[in-house]
Amino acid sequence: MGETQFHETAAGRRIAYHKTEGRGPGVVFLGGFMSDMDGTKALALEGWARRTGRAFLRFDYSGHGQSSGAFTEGCIGDWAADAQSVIGAVTEGPQVLVGSSMGGWISAILIREIGEKIAGFVGIAAAPDFTEDSMWRDFSPVERAKLLHSGQLYLPSDYGDPYPITRRLIEDGRDNLVLRAPLPMPFPVRLLQGTADADVERQVALSLLDHIEGDDVRLTFVKGADHRFSSPECLALIERSVEEVLA
Repeated sequence: MGETQFHETAAGRRIAYHKTEGRGPGVVFLGGFMSDMDGTKALALEGWARRTGRAFLRFDYSGHGQSSGAFTEGCIGDWAADAQSVIGAVTEGPQVLVGSSMGGWISAILIREIGEKIAGFVGIAAAPDFTEDSMWRDFSPVERAKLLHSGQLYLPSDYGDPYPITRRLIEDGRDNLVLRAPLPMPFPVRLLQGTADADVERQVALSLLDHIEGDDVRLTFVKGADHRFSSPECLALIERSVEEVLA
């Protein structure tokens, strides 16, 4: 896999990344909430990139994986800035973004900020605006009061330790919502969503589809696939989707 490299952002955050050299347009994998760049989908795409000679980048947001900082110090705006900084520093030419879960939200922010550098987008169980439209929406009055008073609460997770949710995460999320206005994406877009996803509702995928403005936008539902979207069949579909966008 090669040695982990590091990029320091203008804000002083040290971002860990792995870059695979190859031809462009390059492919960038953007991971999910509290995940890291060593996940199944990221490594599968890196293997695909090596086999096909394609440039590829995977990285950890600050507070995730091998990057600097504590998770509870971060927020959507910080992680989008991390992504923009490392993409700008270590990639050349146009890039196809592959955003998993929260990475789909980060991708939408990047497309809005540096759209001229983006050649395509593949969303995997993309979760735009989840801090507001899922977390805050579903908090009880007691949980909302606790978050506002103490600045943090914990949510149970199916993937390990409980998620620490900070007041800053929620409030910053409101400053970075993407499903309140049209999303111009004048390049190929493929959205992938499992019907058995317990974390991202099907309506989120449909709402994202409705907000995207573009001539080549497709949404595929996979019956029985869960939020991980990491079965051999799902991984093969991700690879085919990236190849479609690149073609």
